Amino acid sequence: MRFPHRGRGLHSLRVKLTLANVALLAIGVVAATAVSLMGMRHYLVGQIDTELTKMRDSLGSSRLTLRDIDSLSVLGVVRDRIAPNGPDDRPAPDSIFTAVDARGTALTLFDVEPTAAQRALAKAVADPRALAAAPAPRDVTVHGAAYRVTATRLADGPYVLLATSTEALHRGIAKALRLDLAVGTLLLALLACLTLFSVRRRMRPLEDMVETSSAIAEGDLTRRVPSSREATLEVEQLRLALNSMLHQVETAYRTREDSAAQLRRFVADASHELRTPLSAIRGYLQLYDQGMLREPEERKRAWDRMNGEVDRMGRLVDELLTLARLDQRPELRLRNVDVSRLVRDAAEDLRAQQPGRPVTVDAAGSLLVWADESGLRQVLGNLVANVRTHTPAEVPVRLAVSRSDDVVRLSVADEGPGLGKEESARVFDRFFRAGGGAGSGLGLAIVQGVVRAHGGEVGVRTAPGEGLEVTVELPPRPKACV
Repeated sequence: MRFPHRGRGLHSLRVKLTLANVALLAIGVVAATAVSLMGMRHYLVGQIDTELTKMRDSLGSSRLTLRDIDSLSVLGVVRDRIAPNGPDDRPAPDSIFTAVDARGTALTLFDVEPTAAQRALAKAVADPRALAAAPAPRDVTVHGAAYRVTATRLADGPYVLLATSTEALHRGIAKALRLDLAVGTLLLALLACLTLFSVRRRMRPLEDMVETSSAIAEGDLTRRVPSSREATLEVEQLRLALNSMLHQVETAYRTREDSAAQLRRFVADASHELRTPLSAIRGYLQLYDQGMLREPEERKRAWDRMNGEVDRMGRLVDELLTLARLDQRPELRLRNVDVSRLVRDAAEDLRAQQPGRPVTVDAAGSLLVWADESGLRQVLGNLVANVRTHTPAEVPVRLAVSRSDDVVRLSVADEGPGLGKEESARVFDRFFRAGGGAGSGLGLAIVQGVVRAHGGEVGVRTAPGEGLEVTVELPPRPKACV
């Protein structure tokens, strides 16, 4: 299984984060530029309006007449006339001063016609009466140039229009806008580079997770996500959780493989063990069918052998069923069980079966444990049967029970030949028989299954020539078996 190449395309998280950061900064730059330019324009226009308002108020309060300002008007005409000819060629004046009547027509003073700028201003205002009554100047356009204009009424009736150009203000704002856009573009490019670098470094742990997942998908279950010095708290927590999950997945996979291999061995061993008694029974039946068992003694011997093999096969099937039930974790019938009494009963059974064997019992008084009585009896029975089967009849045996740290310990020890290191490691394997001895090889496997069903543990201590001791540890209350 192959994962998409990391960090490519517009759909990658790295590109999306970069675009998001750039977009947010762009919005911030645009908003800041708009606010700053609007504030600058408001401040500069306010200064122009203040000057115009002061001039208007001064003219209005001086009670001048049209005759009084004739000289001022003539000065304005002369200044406009000495400029380059043609309204399209001469630059727009910074200020325009003209007198108009109530209808907004520019007045002729001393036979001097108003200039084109004065007539254009009068035409742009149209209603000087409303402008004079307005509390603040307003915007007008004269020959394509922007002005702020106000008006005041003279004592004898005409109006005076006062206009100041705002072209310089607009040019300054345009220059500031270009400068802000250039700086903003540079900042956006710098932010994009820094974001790509930072996101690449911060996302390295995530890329390692992708590589690890890909390697595991290809079969390498031992891979883990390495630690990173640049990882954030959340990414580090994700790495630890992912590694923990991968460890559990590997453990579960190994356990499943081991279980499958064990099941295959179990089926093969069971088939082999069942084949032996079936072959013996089939052989005797063939002899009987062919009439080769003519003597009564021969028929009786064949009959006894077949009954023995049937019994052996029956015991083997019963033990296999017991192991199957233990694998399914059966519900135990728990109650208080006197373990000392069970140990004494097992010792009495061994003495009855082998009267010549020395048996020592260390199980005085009463020792209670919360357990399944039939299961514990089976454990003791199998341990005693293991001693009876694999040791000579004269070998001493010791059965003991004790309590320590809320743990009940059962032990069955003999002074037989003991086992080597390799054999002791396999003593609880199913169908394992040390030295190819008698028995089905399932007794100790059943012991281990019953003990684990009670939440306990079972172990052995042995060495060649030093006998074998099997110790069972049971908790006061059964817990979930591992």
